[in-house]
Amino acid sequence: MFDAVILWEWVAFSVRWLHVITAMAWIGASFYFIALDLMLKPADDMPEGAAGEEWEVHGGGFYHTTKYMVAPARLPEHLTWHKWQSYSTWLSGAALLMIIYWVGGELYLIDAAKADLALWQGIAISALSLTIGWLLYDFMCKSTLGNHPTALMIILFLILVVMSYGYNQVFTGRAAMLHLGAFTATIMTANVFFIIMPNQRIVVKDLQEGRTPDAKYGKIAKLRSTHNNYLTLPVIFLMLSNHYPLSFATEYSWIIASLIFLTGVTIRHYFNTMHKTGKGPHWTWAMTVLLMIVIAWLSTANMWDTYDEAEARAPTEYEETLMAAAGFDDAHNVVMGRCSMCHAREPSWSDTMLWAPKGVLLDTPADIARNARAIYIQSGVSHAMPPANVTYMSDEDRATIVRWYQNANKY
Repeated sequence: MFDAVILWEWVAFSVRWLHVITAMAWIGASFYFIALDLMLKPADDMPEGAAGEEWEVHGGGFYHTTKYMVAPARLPEHLTWHKWQSYSTWLSGAALLMIIYWVGGELYLIDAAKADLALWQGIAISALSLTIGWLLYDFMCKSTLGNHPTALMIILFLILVVMSYGYNQVFTGRAAMLHLGAFTATIMTANVFFIIMPNQRIVVKDLQEGRTPDAKYGKIAKLRSTHNNYLTLPVIFLMLSNHYPLSFATEYSWIIASLIFLTGVTIRHYFNTMHKTGKGPHWTWAMTVLLMIVIAWLSTANMWDTYDEAEARAPTEYEETLMAAAGFDDAHNVVMGRCSMCHAREPSWSDTMLWAPKGVLLDTPADIARNARAIYIQSGVSHAMPPANVTYMSDEDRATIVRWYQNANKY
């Protein structure tokens, strides 16, 4: 059995895989070079123009790295550029956003209980907000604020708080979190594409043509690279958040997202200081733990509001088609008997299960229609659900789900 739905799932999986791989490469390179920069030490025998050197051991050998604040007197023929990790991460992430939140926008992007928007309007807000974020940030960096890094970072944090709140007034909880991450990641990649790489090209061209490069280009690139370093950890959290309803399925998810940016600052400050001085400030860990305790507390506040909104939204035309399709009653009985004890507004599977896993609700006909595709993939085509088949879903039960879904999607 192989249809367009299965093919699309594999496309989404492949793009997600690519996104994770490239993100690992980008984050690893970013962390390495920030650490390397902070660990540089002066030496008596350094060449002219060098600011510091670092000796490292790895893979059975030793590496000797020397940094020039502007440029060496002679540019080597072989020069390695670190840029494709960033570009590939953003491009694959943008593709994944389109696959999940634009193509599947009626389910994952638009929350009709928050804003009565057409799908195209939600997609327009999604795309334009990412562009506006970079333009505003870039303007601030090029203004006099660029000479006051701390003030600039505080204002950037306030902008992120406003965006977090704004996204939550329009999108579903998981889409709001994801878009805040994409908003931040766009700034980071644009820093590489529009600022860091062009400045490095200017320096390289000056060297090739026999001119002395201006040190300001390196200073500007360093500022943007430092911003990227502090924003990395929060972006990772936001990208993972869609797997954890405690982060997005709560009234205060926008505050949770905002506080995560502060944990990114405290954690990176510890490691950056440790790389530079050999000892990091331990108060940063106490502050991080305190922030996470506050986040955990906020995650339990008014969790049920999200469920009320899911129930209040009227079924779409497609969802009504699913409920009217041949075999729906049989599929409904299977889901109610095998799935709804966990995926309910008040789960009955165990006393320790307070909320439906991943925020997926399946205890009404409208819920089942709303999550038809996931049910088809997770419990029909594959055996992913129920986990460990704890409710003893039979092959006939799974075939019932498949027949209903395919009946509803016949062309």
